[in-house]
Amino acid sequence: MGLDARDDKLAGLIGGKTAASLQKAFGMTTVGDLLEHYPRRYAKRGELTALTDVPLDENVTIVAEVLDVRERPMRQRRGSLLEVRITDGRSGGILTLTFFNQAWRARDLTPGVRGIFAGKVSRYRDALQLAHPDYELFDAERGLSDETDENALAWAKQPIPIYAATGQVASWQIAKAVELVLPHLTELDDPVPESVRSERGLVDGLTALRWVHQPRDDSEWMRARDYLRFAEALVLQSALLVRKAESASSVAQPRTPGDLTARFDARLPFELTPDQVTVGAEIRADLERSIPMNRLVQGEVGSGKTLVALRAMLQTAENGGQSVLLAPTEVLAAQHLRSIVSMLGPDLSAELMPTLVTGQLGAAQKRQALLRVVAGQALIVVGTHALLSDNVSLFDLGLVVVDEQHRFGVEQRAALRVKSDTVPHTLVLTATPIPRTVAMTVFGDLDVSVIATLPGNRVGIESHTVALAEHPQWVTRVWERVREEVDAGRQVFVVCSAIDVAGVAEDDGALVPEAAELVSGDELGETRPERASVESVMTLLTNLSVLEGVRIAALHGRMKSDEKDAVMQAFSAGKIDVVVATTVIEVGVDVPNASTMVVMDADRFGVSQLHQLRGRVGRGAHAGLALFVTHAETGTLARERVDAVASTTDGFELARIDLELRAEGDVLGAAQSGGRSSLKMLRVTRDGDLIETARSVASGLLETDPELASAPGLRDAIRRRLSQSEAEFLEKN
Repeated sequence: MGLDARDDKLAGLIGGKTAASLQKAFGMTTVGDLLEHYPRRYAKRGELTALTDVPLDENVTIVAEVLDVRERPMRQRRGSLLEVRITDGRSGGILTLTFFNQAWRARDLTPGVRGIFAGKVSRYRDALQLAHPDYELFDAERGLSDETDENALAWAKQPIPIYAATGQVASWQIAKAVELVLPHLTELDDPVPESVRSERGLVDGLTALRWVHQPRDDSEWMRARDYLRFAEALVLQSALLVRKAESASSVAQPRTPGDLTARFDARLPFELTPDQVTVGAEIRADLERSIPMNRLVQGEVGSGKTLVALRAMLQTAENGGQSVLLAPTEVLAAQHLRSIVSMLGPDLSAELMPTLVTGQLGAAQKRQALLRVVAGQALIVVGTHALLSDNVSLFDLGLVVVDEQHRFGVEQRAALRVKSDTVPHTLVLTATPIPRTVAMTVFGDLDVSVIATLPGNRVGIESHTVALAEHPQWVTRVWERVREEVDAGRQVFVVCSAIDVAGVAEDDGALVPEAAELVSGDELGETRPERASVESVMTLLTNLSVLEGVRIAALHGRMKSDEKDAVMQAFSAGKIDVVVATTVIEVGVDVPNASTMVVMDADRFGVSQLHQLRGRVGRGAHAGLALFVTHAETGTLARERVDAVASTTDGFELARIDLELRAEGDVLGAAQSGGRSSLKMLRVTRDGDLIETARSVASGLLETDPELASAPGLRDAIRRRLSQSEAEFLEKN
């Protein structure tokens, strides 16, 4: 085994069963994967967790002491419940552990015993509880009674690493795996050069890994984190700079505006906003260069990003270049096509022949569309992931426009680039406002433009949280409000997080049912309202007397492409009053007469997603109304997300809140939101100054030593994060 054992497989060191559990829970396969799963926080045996501060409906890991134990028979079934009360030693700091038919646990959980307890916090009769928790008790033989014993005191004060865990893999199981693996890493090819460490007063990488997982005192894990945060920022910024340099070294076909652009501008029924003019000029200058454009345009919903992108497509088409607009959903792709045709008008549309390519086109339609594309008749191509497939050939790809970048990663952008002999220009659009440090971190290889102002004719949106946990009767008023909007001649979106009662989600069609409990909700005092789905809400609304006569239709991802398109066209034409939909309408769908958005189970959506959904209404002459319906209780993180969106329409403020509540995404790979963040220690909302410093250091290192021959550890770390072509560029330059 090599000294730097980060790439070695886990199974050979910790056993196949444990390795399989870690892979299933966290995707870990190597020693490096495990050692980069850093502790979230640290506890101490002599310091109990404040139980009054634990969040509802969240998985927690806490340190507490057993107060008392009692066993009682179940009320409605055979067997017994073991109830163990644990305390933090403070007034009111009590939480109940509940076990079903596990009376034998009383032998371990005796009053006075301390340990770590893990599970999901719920409420029963105004008391907090953990149902079926995992736990690990502290070694009773060590004891804490003899405070003069220095060893006992050191043991009591030693930080205990608390890891992000799952119901199948507990924090202490991860700690034991680390304990087995860490001794095999006896030497590390450090990504931070020694000169940089010395200048910043940082420990070396191997010491940091040991101290972050097995600290003897608080100062060790603090110094370890200082190193790990800087190392992560340095590797990330170096990789982004290499990527930007690799892109700039390529050659693109310059595109010059001409007659098509002038004719389009002449038929616009309004003047461009100052921001649209400024951003348009930046894009025009980029396209006229022989260096590929890589620009991100961010702007609120309705700010005119599509218009700016269409003018770039016209500039590309002046000498026969094709533009591809990549959209995240079929509904949005079809909407974009209709919008582009409408803005171009009949004459320009006939010349440019905008063409739709999606996975659900019929065989004859798809064949005709692909022939138009490969022959160069279609100078504007709009599509979904289907455009990335090998059987789609392009004539002269000059511009790639990616709508909603968080749905597409770097690798998917690259899949389109290889379809062209020369590197195409790339324009990325997002309606999610991005703070500067986030843009520098997540989109460090792109130039950034901002359309900050909305057109002057946009009206406001009023937002409210409909808190059913406190006011269950408010749901009646929601449907009365829908009726009032319909009677006033306006239209309504109702959004659900699932398609049917089984919990089929829109994003991937996977079943995501609520976790089954061993004991009924009544026995444990839990109330879990049924998840609102398109299917269940359609049944509800079509049978409500208050909505009698209202024209209601469903829209979701399992419908055929022509069915979805028919619903959206009927809704746009005013032939449908209420659309009950999944998040297929999240971005891009434009129905000016839609005034109201009702989001069911709003706590199941993220901050930016709720903001995007809300942007679908209030796009015409009437003020918008967004009603976020939730069963989440006050004080929970889920409720905090909903209330944050209801409190402001400031996209940049919501972006900041969003980043504090979720991961930043895989900043260099395919996934750029959701799931686990590829940022381990770094947080862009907190570490802005550190990120800027790391970028400056990275720039200096690459400027004086482009091949990083003097920093092999950094070069290898960058290579692991880049594509093959980018890694080759690093070797050549």
